[in-house]
Amino acid sequence: MMSLPFFGLLAGFGCVATGRRRAALLLWALSMLVMLGLFRLHVTDALTIVL
Repeated sequence: MMSLPFFGLLAGFGCVATGRRRAALLLWALSMLVMLGLFRLHVTDALTIVL
C-alpha cells in the first residue's frame, strides 16, 4: 500500500523521459494526494500499547 505513490512517481518519470509533460505533472499530483491520504491514515491510527 505504501508503495503506490512511488509507483506513480516512477510512471511520472517515465512520462518525462518520453516527453509527456502534462501526464507527468498529473501523475505527480496524484502521487502526492495518495501520499497525503496514506499519511493521514497513518497519523490518525490509534496506538495499541500493552503495558
